[in-house]
Amino acid sequence: MAKKINFYPVILAGGRGTRFWPMSRKRRAKQLLALDGKQTMIQQAVSRLLALAPAARFWIITNEDLQGEIARQLPKLSKRQIVAEPVGRNTAPAIGLAAFLLLRDDPDAVIGMFPSDHVIGDEARYRQVLKQGISIAAEGENIVVLGIQPTRPETGYGYIEAGYPARESDPLPVRRFTEKPDVQLAAEFLNAGNYYWNSGMFLWSARTLTNALREHLPKTAPLLERIAAAFGTAKFDATFRRLYPKCENISIDYAVLEPRSAKGEHNSRIFCLPANFGWNDLGSWTALHEHHVAKSNPADGNVISGAGSFTLNAEGNYVHAPGKFVATVGVSDVVVVETEDALLITTRRHSQDVGKIVKHLDEKKLNKLV
Repeated sequence: MAKKINFYPVILAGGRGTRFWPMSRKRRAKQLLALDGKQTMIQQAVSRLLALAPAARFWIITNEDLQGEIARQLPKLSKRQIVAEPVGRNTAPAIGLAAFLLLRDDPDAVIGMFPSDHVIGDEARYRQVLKQGISIAAEGENIVVLGIQPTRPETGYGYIEAGYPARESDPLPVRRFTEKPDVQLAAEFLNAGNYYWNSGMFLWSARTLTNALREHLPKTAPLLERIAAAFGTAKFDATFRRLYPKCENISIDYAVLEPRSAKGEHNSRIFCLPANFGWNDLGSWTALHEHHVAKSNPADGNVISGAGSFTLNAEGNYVHAPGKFVATVGVSDVVVVETEDALLITTRRHSQDVGKIVKHLDEKKLNKLV
């Protein structure tokens, strides 16, 4: 009889989503917006995983600004399942804390790490790939990463170089990870055929991850273990606030995956599952425009949200102006986003720079706009 595996989805939802300003704000970041349908991004992230784990096994790692709204949007989760970092320390301490928390209650727990702002086209295929990955992660010290088949020489994603399995049915061993390459190197990866985009979705047992953190982050791991030991007690808040800022500010990619992959594809026990299920990392207004164009395929490439619209000699534009009639004449590839107190005008080419606006607003202490 197959061993029962307890799967725990951990959703990282602490980012500010600054490239989606002016809609994304400090207290209502991108993951709390309905950018693709009626559900918000974090509601979608939870709902598509409920077939694999009951609501009681979900954990959300976020920040204090977003904790209350996340609890409101996810009423099936108890407040204790929504953990708010006192300060941001990147993905390694966030997922590491979840691993130490789960290790206390369920030593055989298998954890899935998921960003809160992804779009998945084929959810049935998505769950099928995850089931395979969960089984692999439950077998010893294995780490599983979901890799996306690249379609262009994208410089905004990390890449996974996969080796070749001993048997055709085996997962792909991982040779190395490469962070955001330049265009020339990205083109070489695309042509090679054995490189995948790093989706940021990982599977591992709580024991595997905590052991890896003890090995590769020997200063941070004991801090996380002490915080986890205080969870559920009156001392937790004070312990969390005192110790968490001392953790290293580092991503799980740099903290664990890269040094572990350096052991070699036959020793690292990192495996890649190619995952073709209509994935999109909505990282900018341009990415959102491309996603909506792919879904609805408008002849002129315009994506317009408003109370009616008129277009003339206008192509490839993204305009969000709720309650307004929108007329686009003789313009191409622009992004216009209106909110009650702000107006963004940029181009699809420059939408990656929108985060710099938030940096400026922070520096000028224009807090009402962030």
